[in-house]
Amino acid sequence: MDPELAALASSAANTLVESLTTSAWQQAKNGLGALWRRVHPDRAATVEAEFDDAREEALAAIRTGDEETGQALIAEWRSRLRRLLNDDPEVAAELIRLVEDLRAAPPERNTQVGTMYGRASEHGRVYQAGGDMHFNER
Repeated sequence: MDPELAALASSAANTLVESLTTSAWQQAKNGLGALWRRVHPDRAATVEAEFDDAREEALAAIRTGDEETGQALIAEWRSRLRRLLNDDPEVAAELIRLVEDLRAAPPERNTQVGTMYGRASEHGRVYQAGGDMHFNER
């Protein structure tokens, strides 16, 4: 395989797996589906379903603190992308655009990964956020 295409597959796999636990995961799934529809239209729906499965694995890994799953998912998607690029090297431009779009998306983590509980008594207050929190109290 061309070293540039191999590097692209590796970089794209990292970005795609990172997107699994962010608000950009649907964009990533749609982009992958479009790539597969161009090269292997009969497999596109399967790839999209497998990306959904990968998302569930990634979310479960975050909940349990399992870092190995992320590495396994990256290896799996790198292999798939390498095969896709081998079958049609011309999809590289589309894959590059997808990766650039995903990297440009705000790095917003999925808010449904965990559960927060809070309890206040007497005059206490509970503040919870799945991201940044700003206060302007006086």
